[in-house]
Amino acid sequence: IFSIVVFGSIVNECYVNKDSQDPELLCIFNENESACSYGIAVGIIAFFGCIFFFVVDLYFQQISSVKDRKRAVLLDLGFSGFLSFLWFVAFCFLANQWQRTTMSTGVSQGADAARAAITFSFFSIIVWVALAVKALERYRLGTDMSLFATDQFAADPSAAYPGYPTGSGIESTETYQSPPFTETLDANPKGYQVPAY
Repeated sequence: IFSIVVFGSIVNECYVNKDSQDPELLCIFNENESACSYGIAVGIIAFFGCIFFFVVDLYFQQISSVKDRKRAVLLDLGFSGFLSFLWFVAFCFLANQWQRTTMSTGVSQGADAARAAITFSFFSIIVWVALAVKALERYRLGTDMSLFATDQFAADPSAAYPGYPTGSGIESTETYQSPPFTETLDANPKGYQVPAY
């Protein structure tokens, strides 16, 4: 949501006319086109990255390969850390360019959008750092293979391995069965006669 606010406010209101005579639209951040382009680019990258990792989180339990699960968590960790850095640069760059901007009639019209873009760039730093920390915790949890295993086992390491389920209860409740391959078979069972050829 923060990324939508940042690139949406820059696209909608941060391109203004310098004066009423000049029809050319200029970036509100000190007339520096790079500032607006960078804010838009980081916002769009963050938006599509969020959608991608949301889908990955939805299907994470269906990923059967342990290596693929580990790669997904590492990719999440790397992407979150990288976007934290990009948002930090965006915040510093936009704030610096806004500080150098001289106020005019056109600039005052888009001033609230510029301040919103700077503010939500700062909030995005906090959110992406939190996501990176969460991904790091998830990776550390995965080192004991509980995250990457398809079945969850007991947390106590001395606990016994869980057995197979007992079934629906329709089967017999008799617990004793004779061991396999130990029965003595009659050479000629009753009711069966060896054919003579």
